[in-house]
Amino acid sequence: MALAPVLRDSSLLGAKDRSIGKEIDNGKDTDPELHRQSVMSDPFAPVAERVRALLPALRTRAEQTEELRRLPPETEQALHDAQLFRILQPKRVGGLELDYVALVDCTDLLAQADASVAWNVANLASHHWMLAMFNRRAQDRVWGEDPNVLIASSFIFPAGRARRVKGGYELRGSWPLSSGVASCQWNMLASVVASEDEADGVEYRIFLLPKADYTILDTWKAAGLRGTASNDVEVRDAFVADEMTIAVSDLSGGATPGSASNPNALYKLPVFSLFPFVISGVALGNAQACLDDYIEGAQHRASTYNRARLGDLQSTQIKIAEASAKIDAARMIMRSSCVGAMTCARDDRIPDMATKTRYRRDGAYSVNLCTEAVSLLFAASGARGLFTSGVLQRQFRDAHAINSHIAFNFDAAGTSYGRVALGLPSDNLTL
Repeated sequence: MALAPVLRDSSLLGAKDRSIGKEIDNGKDTDPELHRQSVMSDPFAPVAERVRALLPALRTRAEQTEELRRLPPETEQALHDAQLFRILQPKRVGGLELDYVALVDCTDLLAQADASVAWNVANLASHHWMLAMFNRRAQDRVWGEDPNVLIASSFIFPAGRARRVKGGYELRGSWPLSSGVASCQWNMLASVVASEDEADGVEYRIFLLPKADYTILDTWKAAGLRGTASNDVEVRDAFVADEMTIAVSDLSGGATPGSASNPNALYKLPVFSLFPFVISGVALGNAQACLDDYIEGAQHRASTYNRARLGDLQSTQIKIAEASAKIDAARMIMRSSCVGAMTCARDDRIPDMATKTRYRRDGAYSVNLCTEAVSLLFAASGARGLFTSGVLQRQFRDAHAINSHIAFNFDAAGTSYGRVALGLPSDNLTL
């Protein structure tokens, strides 16, 4: 079924159904913002229904999630029951094997209730996708024990040092920001492989370790995304067998060590080129919720100083227009990038470096747009946004926490894109 990547499903407008452009009359839109409606693929529809059913409870538990600094057990169980961690996992092991854009759509929805929940679902679901590219023996070891198992990660290559030994590698290091790690039984840790021969150059690899081989350090005491438990992990000279590792060069697009078992185009995508879109939907949903809340408040609130209804003020109307334009543009960029990448993979085409750096550029730019929208609405809300009893302060903190991820640093992404556009080599060794 052909997708229109720039459109948005009215079913994804949130549990309160407050967004602009939701009204349909006998199949004909009565709203000029028809182009915010989506033609989501049918396989995602039941997932969207399950997500929507979770949103009220996730909103209610959002404050508790922040206090715990991790997802509450009942939230994790509900996410498991809805199969949200398995949306990109191969069908052969019971996963849903949806198209890559489902990751954006799913987290867009979840983040309208709680960005921390959406962040962990995005990260942990993407690791099932990546495991499908590993050697079949790695897949069997992990999924054979429990196909519902959760896998954490930290893809900060300089944090680790690995050296070749008989039958595999010896790994050591200390990695920050391993989101959701307390709930996981496995961890994908990135490392540089040391070589005695400088002519061998630098090799980047990812190592899949069981929980017994690493120590979790309780370091996540953050201003935003507080409920993600993005703690540090430490490894001391762990042995990792060959089949439990994968070279980053095998994840650059096209066939992978796991292709014979998982031939879907989903598992031929260039992982680190598309990495921003793993978590970009979190920024999108958080910004959408902020806009929806602002619109609802403006419809009913009056100015503290002159009692004018906020919705009647031109400045309020302009703020809504500007913020919604940024959010809608971000959604178009995210979805069209993911859909286009799947089309490319289905045609057995590996993106060139210009396309790969464009993915990184667009991922960063789209999230920056979401952050700008939230900042705009926060400033327009005055003192109301300062109270910890409201959700706006959390949306603001989460927006900036998301934007602090290196994948959304536009200076870095823009530099890589600009270099390639000018005929220079890419400075991103993971692409």
